[in-house]
Amino acid sequence: MNVLFLCTGNSCRSILGEATFNHLAPTGWRAMSAGSKPTCKVHPRSLTLLASEGIATEGYYSKSWENLPAAPDIVITVCASAAGETCPAYLAPVLRTHWGVEDPAHATGTDEEIDAAFIKAYRILRARIEAFFALNLDELKHDKTALKTEMDKIANIVT
Repeated sequence: MNVLFLCTGNSCRSILGEATFNHLAPTGWRAMSAGSKPTCKVHPRSLTLLASEGIATEGYYSKSWENLPAAPDIVITVCASAAGETCPAYLAPVLRTHWGVEDPAHATGTDEEIDAAFIKAYRILRARIEAFFALNLDELKHDKTALKTEMDKIANIVT
């Protein structure tokens, strides 16, 4: 099953989601990320944070939802802008859910305060991804309505 983490810029939250999902994913599950208006660069703090968590950072880059390597089965939007956008037609039949997370790229203050915003976004995403993998996915992947219900519940998890 292919999961797409979708955001507007594809530089922070969706990259954190993609990398964390792939780090934790069981066989048969794979994440990718994209943006509706990609920034064309991954925020360096995202990569630094992932590396500090022992998550591989090679190969992650900001890309458009028009250039996905595979068709997604599930789309998880992580920013309000992307949740409200009309996705390309080829994404129409997929299961969609919204796991909103504040954009750490907009954090201001000291280096410690900005780092804290990235850590908060990562921890929320990781907790939600762990909750996703705790579901009975072998059963739920055949019941899209039940899977969507569970994924929508996961959206309320905060750390």
